[in-house]
Amino acid sequence: MKIKKGDKVIVRSGKYRGHRSEVIRAMPSEGRLVLEGVNVAKRSQKPTRATMQGGIIDKFMPVPASAVSLWCSSHSGPARAGSSLDKDGAKIRVCKQCGAEL
Repeated sequence: MKIKKGDKVIVRSGKYRGHRSEVIRAMPSEGRLVLEGVNVAKRSQKPTRATMQGGIIDKFMPVPASAVSLWCSSHSGPARAGSSLDKDGAKIRVCKQCGAEL
């Protein structure tokens, strides 16, 4: 999976199609991502010492990684990730369409 925590993505299919979001958590072993503001479920929370107040909270649920694409800000569109070496010899991720660093 080429998507990591902190990446900007666009949802390509499902109920939230077209929404742009940021990856909060990546689960590569399951092939799922948790996105900010996407696939929100209401959950009941009991009051505990950590959370003094209980009630109904919003919880971001995971979506399949195949349902999202990376977002390239340089050409403002969905991107495919490739890799190349920078001048120091470190491996970086680049957009395959425009060559900009992701």
